[in-house]
Amino acid sequence: MIIRNLKRSIARLPAVILAASLCTMPFPATQDRPGLDRIPKRVMDSLKARFPQAEIRKWTREEEGGTVLYDIEFRQEGRKCEADIKEDGTIHNWEKEIAARDLPDVVRRTVERKYPKGVFTEIMAITAVTSGKETLEGYEIVVKTPDKGETEVTVAPDGKILEESGAR
Repeated sequence: MIIRNLKRSIARLPAVILAASLCTMPFPATQDRPGLDRIPKRVMDSLKARFPQAEIRKWTREEEGGTVLYDIEFRQEGRKCEADIKEDGTIHNWEKEIAARDLPDVVRRTVERKYPKGVFTEIMAITAVTSGKETLEGYEIVVKTPDKGETEVTVAPDGKILEESGAR
């Protein structure tokens, strides 16, 4: 009985080794990555036309108000980016990571007044796309404070707070 079980285990060894090696292989951030083939061609074509070096990290299909959007997180030229693209390939909006020094003074001052002990942990410039025209809509800023943890605040280019979400 022991010998028979040992023979079975030895016979399965090549399959186990193959499975283990496949699990440790890194997935490239290209169209070969599993699941990217489920993104419609129109959506992918729009993404690649606007962001030719996009390295997709994550994507989801969402429905907002009867409109299907593909929320695609990617890196472009070393920066974190995100784009919401409609099923027909129309880009709804996109975000690009920026440095704190690139924030307009009025935006930075607004957030610093609201969160005086806060540290900016992430800043994304939000660009809306309407009828093919791109317009800076605002800045999504994640602020970490000792008492509240992380809070996400969206600020218009003129410094007006548009939205806040509590501790994340």
